[in-house]
Amino acid sequence: MIAALIAFALVLPATALAVWLVLGWLRKKQVLDIPNERSSHSLPTPRGGGLAVTPICLAAWALLAWLGEAPITSLWVAAGGLGLLVLSWLDDRHNLPAAPRLALHACACIIGLAALPSDALILQGWLPFWADRLVALLGYVWFVNLYNFMDGVDGITGVETACVALGLTALAVVFRRVEIMGLSLTLVAAAIGFLIWNWHPAKLFLGDSGSVPLGYLLGWLLLDLAGHGELIAALILPLYYLADATITLGRRAVRGEKVWQAHREHFYQQAVKGGEPHDRVVLTILGANMLLMVLAHSTVWAGYRPLVLAVLLVAALLRHFAKVGKGES
Repeated sequence: MIAALIAFALVLPATALAVWLVLGWLRKKQVLDIPNERSSHSLPTPRGGGLAVTPICLAAWALLAWLGEAPITSLWVAAGGLGLLVLSWLDDRHNLPAAPRLALHACACIIGLAALPSDALILQGWLPFWADRLVALLGYVWFVNLYNFMDGVDGITGVETACVALGLTALAVVFRRVEIMGLSLTLVAAAIGFLIWNWHPAKLFLGDSGSVPLGYLLGWLLLDLAGHGELIAALILPLYYLADATITLGRRAVRGEKVWQAHREHFYQQAVKGGEPHDRVVLTILGANMLLMVLAHSTVWAGYRPLVLAVLLVAALLRHFAKVGKGES
């Protein structure tokens, strides 16, 4: 526990400082996100905050593992995250083709799954081991990508990361899984350090080099939680992101649109298009996430029942955003 708190205390200011340094470099090199018809911002803004956030998270994970304060296999996860950082920065700069990018995401996710306990069953034994791992792989790859897709307005991914990671930390405390606390608190600290610069109006954006690796690290912690018998809690914590991205991309797929192309059709983006400020939308998501954290925690004694309430909560949030987008509220 002490090591986890020290990690938090060091990572937060280190991230804030690193983002400031990277922001100066991005401005100097004119690495900017230029607004277009698919953007939710109106001014050219530096893009690449992940160059600061991701290395600090990966270094903290590696150090915690090396010191024996986290599972040694988290080194493998950090290595996979490093590969995704390099790949995603190249994608930020050069728009890599979707197919090879997705294949490399899958390779990183296979490494992440290999870092889980060998007897962990993500779906609680409902499927044989090989099928369990296959479903987990598909879900992991999807989570990594949806985390990137959802990073579309100021502050949203910083808030989501902090909330999910804080929820994971609380559950680690309940189950006395000290070896996980440092990993999750690292992500909470990095998210807060980044939000200092990314809160509306954002001074820079995270970019794929941040959103993809963060989704990868969080996804691994969620799979680890599920593998330790807490699948329902692992579904509840990121449920808003899961629902918004899956429903939106599903609709685009049904219409025959290219789901990997940038767009402004997510529910939270509809609310912004309807006139809701970025910060108000994200604060609404923050409020919902706080309730999701409570519901995830209550699965310890209430079983699957909190999932029903979580689904109703997220459905109400999506409906609210859709109504705002249509000018109905």
